[in-house]
Amino acid sequence: MPFPSSNRKMSTKRIISDTDFGLIIVRTHRLARNITMRTKDNGLHITVPPLTRIAKVMEVVESYRTRLLESWQKKSSPPFDLSFRIDAPCFRLHVEQGGWTRFTVRITEEETVIYCPKDIDFTQKSTQDLLKKAIIRAMKRKAENFLPVLLKELSEHYKLPYKRVKITGSRSRWGSCSSTKSISLSCYLMLLPPHLADYVMLHELAHTREMNHGPNFWKLLNELTEGMAISLRNELKKHILPF
Repeated sequence: MPFPSSNRKMSTKRIISDTDFGLIIVRTHRLARNITMRTKDNGLHITVPPLTRIAKVMEVVESYRTRLLESWQKKSSPPFDLSFRIDAPCFRLHVEQGGWTRFTVRITEEETVIYCPKDIDFTQKSTQDLLKKAIIRAMKRKAENFLPVLLKELSEHYKLPYKRVKITGSRSRWGSCSSTKSISLSCYLMLLPPHLADYVMLHELAHTREMNHGPNFWKLLNELTEGMAISLRNELKKHILPF
C-alpha cells in the first residue's frame, strides 16, 4: 500500500487500511507531544501532535511493527484461560478449574489462585471480562499489603515524607503525586522487576520536594538512584502491560 504524500498535513482523524492490522486509526490531539500507539481489537490506534505528517507516522509504525503485531495478536485471541499464569518476582498467580458456580479467589503468601466455575466457556467476552476483573482485584489486594510498606521504607530512608498512599488499578500511569503529597501507585507495579518498582516509588517521592520535571527534579532523582534515573526511565518504557 503506498503511503500518502509526505507533503500533506494530518487531519483531525484519518483511517488507513493496513495488511496486518486491518485499520490504522490516526488522531491528532492538540496536547500531544509525541506519537503514541496502542493496539485494540479493531486495529492500531495512533495519537499524534498537530501538524504531524503521514509519512512520519508510517515511518514510526514500520520501526515498531513487529512489536506492535505481537501485542495486537495477544489481544485478538482470548488471553485468559486455564493456562494463564503470572510469575513476576512480587506477584504469582494462576488459574484453575473449580467446582463452584462463580469465580473464587484464594490469596496466600506465596501465590494467588483464581478458581473458575465448572464448564466455563473462555471464548465468551463476558467470561474474559469477569476473569480479568478477578485477576486485577486479586493483584490490587496483594499490592495494598505490599507497596505501601515499601513506599514507607523508602520515604523514611531518604527523608521524603508523604501524606497518604492509595493503590489504584490504573493502566495509564504507574504512579502520581499530588500537590498535597498524596501518592497513588498502580497495582500493576506488582508485575515489574523490584528495581523498577522502586524507581517508580522514588520518582513519586521526589515529587514531594520537586513537583515538576525540571532540572532540580532530575538532579534529586539521580541522587536517589545513584545516577541511574534516565537509564531506569528508559528501561521502564520497554515494559508492556500484559492485560
